[in-house]
Amino acid sequence: MSVKAIDGQFQINTRNSSYIMLVERGYLFHVYWGKKISFGDNSYMNREYDWYSSFSPNLEDGDCGFSLEGRPLEYSGWGRGDFKNPSIEIINPDGSNIVDLKYDSYEIIPGKPELSGLPSSYCEAGDNAETLKITLKDEISNIFVHLYYAVFEDFDVITRWTVVENRSGGTVEIARVMSATVDFDNMRYDVISNFGSWSRERHLERGPVRHGIFETGSRRGASSHTHNPFILLCSHDACETSGDVYGLTLVYSGSYKSIVEGTRYHFTRLNIGINPDGFGWRLSQGETFTSPEVLLSYSSEGINKLSSQYHKMIRKRLCRGKYRDIRRPVIINSWEACYFSFDENKLAEIGDCAAKLGVELLVVDDGWFGRRDGDTSSLGDWKVDRNKLPNGIEGLYKRLEKSGCKLGMWFEPEMISPESELYDKHPDWCVHVEGRPRSLARTQLVLDLSRKDVCDFVYDSVANILKTGMVSYIKWDYNRNICEASSSALPAENAKEFLHRYYLGLYSVLDRLTKDFPDVLFENCSGGGGRFDCGMLAYMPQTWTSDDSDAVERLKIQYGTSIIYPLSTIVGHVSACPNHQTKHVTSFESRLNVALTGSFGYELDPTRLTEEEKEKVRYGAELYKKYGDMLVNGEYYRLRSPFEENCSAWCTVSERRDIAIAVYMRIRMEIEPNPERLILRGLDETAEYKEINSGKIYSGSQLMGFGIPVPGPAAMGEYASKMWIFEKI
Repeated sequence: MSVKAIDGQFQINTRNSSYIMLVERGYLFHVYWGKKISFGDNSYMNREYDWYSSFSPNLEDGDCGFSLEGRPLEYSGWGRGDFKNPSIEIINPDGSNIVDLKYDSYEIIPGKPELSGLPSSYCEAGDNAETLKITLKDEISNIFVHLYYAVFEDFDVITRWTVVENRSGGTVEIARVMSATVDFDNMRYDVISNFGSWSRERHLERGPVRHGIFETGSRRGASSHTHNPFILLCSHDACETSGDVYGLTLVYSGSYKSIVEGTRYHFTRLNIGINPDGFGWRLSQGETFTSPEVLLSYSSEGINKLSSQYHKMIRKRLCRGKYRDIRRPVIINSWEACYFSFDENKLAEIGDCAAKLGVELLVVDDGWFGRRDGDTSSLGDWKVDRNKLPNGIEGLYKRLEKSGCKLGMWFEPEMISPESELYDKHPDWCVHVEGRPRSLARTQLVLDLSRKDVCDFVYDSVANILKTGMVSYIKWDYNRNICEASSSALPAENAKEFLHRYYLGLYSVLDRLTKDFPDVLFENCSGGGGRFDCGMLAYMPQTWTSDDSDAVERLKIQYGTSIIYPLSTIVGHVSACPNHQTKHVTSFESRLNVALTGSFGYELDPTRLTEEEKEKVRYGAELYKKYGDMLVNGEYYRLRSPFEENCSAWCTVSERRDIAIAVYMRIRMEIEPNPERLILRGLDETAEYKEINSGKIYSGSQLMGFGIPVPGPAAMGEYASKMWIFEKI
């Protein structure tokens, strides 16, 4: 049993944590989230506050000690004296926006229900999972709010979402609906957030909770490069291996907001959900609205433990399909090899050469369709350019098949070029506002996926290629954000619903495609990591992590990504040198060591390599084929931070703890640095391990105690790295 509900007390237990709520004077209060507590009477946790100023409204006449402003609410309404950031705001039929939510009822549901039209986690047979549903009600407006808590006991994760139900007798407008609110009774925490831009995603920042509001989010119509939809709260002393850490991660790909508020009573409130800026949803009598899901996890053993819990949950209960638990094919992408300048012979030559080096799949990136010789035309015209591929996809497929290489294709199905046959035929299909300019980015517009006819077109465009059975992999790109967020198909009173309806449309397309073509590997991309989120991972098990393929820049990008996302979802490629974005000159070994993630490949033209370089490509492919399943399923440990030191280091340990791969990379050259040693984690301390490159034998306790010496600057200079592979004897 993971849920107990009795006498207005609700306790949720995972393997190592507890989450507790109490009902008092009709309101649902949050009183505890932290280390696991045995089931019992928790009524003493609901503390009274014996004094408030007259500026804190009293909800009961003559009782100055009961005000919502100073109480930790589980889900906060608007307009009844809780002046903190609310969980929900609704415009009632009379124009008021008061939502006064009181406890109504509860239900315990075996397993976990699906979310209507939204990506979400799922249960499998044998899971210790059940769902608590608590219903709150505004007794005057007759608005019901159903709070769902799905408990994945063995994963140490609770998932939450909110369903708003209108029984008011009229139409209301939801102006704000957070997926989750968590109130803490103090401010003794740090916030760990992330920031970035194109090719600089998910850099980390940390600072103390302060009075006032700290928020991250996106108004871009996508989760974005700028911030990623996760937020962490931790004790001041928390580090990778110790301390209390709380995480909230949204399963959504659109505009969102996460808010950390330090209140005047020294509480901390966390909110996460759809960004209320520009959002509204008209809800008629009898209708419901479902918020996106959010994954909550707590660790008393530091940040890396929290990451491990998220990694297992996302990989095993959010990602789906045949590739979930296995290594992905070794791929080579044509983009950095030839950009738009290729033909069938060139691609076949790359594929044949790559296959001889152990590569298993060639991805034909941008430029194979319409009249696409640059980024100014043809998006939406998903027909083969016969000037480049005179024998169509079939001709290229057959030539690659002879080499033993499979075929993948790049698509950007959500976009439309003004210079295209599709735009000439359907200029109203793009996102736009009549009478206003249509803002271009990368010379393209966005298709209106809030419309079913447009969604059907997008599905057919991709499905028509996949039905041939020749394409094994799709790279799904999204290279701009949304301006003029409106649909000509929506009535004016529903205009604020557009951005959310866009994602409901997109998710419906992805759901159809991934179910109809279960053998195809889909890779998510948005100019790299601009839509690296759990919403997309529910359909596509991996994401092109960043358009910046430089090994040095990738250290911070992949470190920040790994806070929440498992190695299996992170795509890393060895690119050509000098790097085409940064011009950094790095060794093949460094590029390989950084790129060797759960999804591995190359971004280069193998036909231009020397024989020595080809041997290195072959070595990288063989290494991934041997250890790829371990990288996908293993435990990932961050050992040294590129945000804090002049290096980065990490290791991955197999589930059976019989194999470990550790990497250290120095960033800048330093004169006379202190001797370095790398201390590993996650091994069997009683076992002995052989390092396969040197043949030396170490005990697990040695590797996790003293560690392994790192070569000095004379042997390993700037941008240089070292990999160790340990196998249990």
